[in-house]
Amino acid sequence: MQPISKYLRECVERGGSDVHFKTDTGRIYVRINGDLQEMQAEPYSNDEFTHELNTLLNTQQQSRFENDLELDFAIEVEGLSRFRGNAYQQRGHTQAAFRVIPYDILTMEDLQLPAACYDFVSRPRGLVLVTGPAGSGKSTSLAAMLSKINATQPVHIMTVEDPVEFVHDDKQALINQRELDVDTLSFANALKYVLRQDPDVILVGEMRDLETIHLAITAAETGHLVFGTLHTVDAVQTVDRIVDVFPMHQQQQIRMQLSVNLVGVVSQTLVKRKDGRGRVAAHEVLVATGAVRNLIRENKSYQINSLIQTGSRQKMITLDLSLVRLVQRGLVTAEDARSRAKDPGEFDRLLNADEAGTPTLPSWPTVNATSSGSPSAATLSQPGMAPAGSVPPVVAAPSNAPGGVRGQPNRPQFKRD
Repeated sequence: MQPISKYLRECVERGGSDVHFKTDTGRIYVRINGDLQEMQAEPYSNDEFTHELNTLLNTQQQSRFENDLELDFAIEVEGLSRFRGNAYQQRGHTQAAFRVIPYDILTMEDLQLPAACYDFVSRPRGLVLVTGPAGSGKSTSLAAMLSKINATQPVHIMTVEDPVEFVHDDKQALINQRELDVDTLSFANALKYVLRQDPDVILVGEMRDLETIHLAITAAETGHLVFGTLHTVDAVQTVDRIVDVFPMHQQQQIRMQLSVNLVGVVSQTLVKRKDGRGRVAAHEVLVATGAVRNLIRENKSYQINSLIQTGSRQKMITLDLSLVRLVQRGLVTAEDARSRAKDPGEFDRLLNADEAGTPTLPSWPTVNATSSGSPSAATLSQPGMAPAGSVPPVVAAPSNAPGGVRGQPNRPQFKRD
């Protein structure tokens, strides 16, 4: 079998984002623009692949894989790229998947992240969550936000990752990156002791269990700016996931803590570009205004979506509206955008309203992603403003939308209990 690095190099050269080795069939697949394609490669055996894989792992990693039959790790092919790897067993065969992690960390301006993200990184404390399905570019967006802080603020940044993906160099900030099973035994362990390490900003690579979530909220409560990721598809589900992971008798306390400490939620998903040159990200943005905090505290998260719909002045946007804007700008087809919509009916309504000439809202930037899943560079006239030449954005919520009042600006409406 050829060295694994040969196929990783071919993946990068073809603009792929992932490589899969399937040893029971002796085949190799590469993901390009979100679709899997088979690579041209000579068939290989399970033993041949296991031998090649072991050349990439140290003794400790080999031992962990033999014991646990699962392993997350990171490798670097010098002069090419870093890769996040996962080794696992399938029907008694050793399999592996590799994700491309570029050397270069693009800036928030390059990525055209939503305008609210500029506010999030300037906050001195609180909890910021970046969510989305696997492979939606969460790590890339978080790396850009940390890079912004690193370049502009004299602070101490601590990250806990599984494994370390983007590597940051010290600029104005001091940054330490800890890897699970190499530098710490668990996310919870790292967060227990991080407060003694004099941090200002903390990144939790994945908030995957009750203890980690509780410690992340506590760290935000004690005066730190905490970034974390969750595998949720929108802002409302993110709030519910955090609360529901706790036992019933603790949920009201967590709602109180979350309502006080949440800064915002950015949920994203990737859609194929219309021109076939990769994918583009659509975002849902929740900003923790006083009204949002009140709904979290009173266990009325189901009403949060109405506030996002009417919250354009606070730089909020729904996923469906973000998708409509991508269609408006000619970046994606209506069919592909609709397939990613949270509510296809609402997406159709917004798109039809736009075609009918409904007045539009100010445009906020979106991420343009390359075929490897890493966003492509773009130029903004000012941070947080739409790029020059972009199509004026889309639709304001109509008068019959939740909270809408005909002839007046849309504002959230509340009933008295």
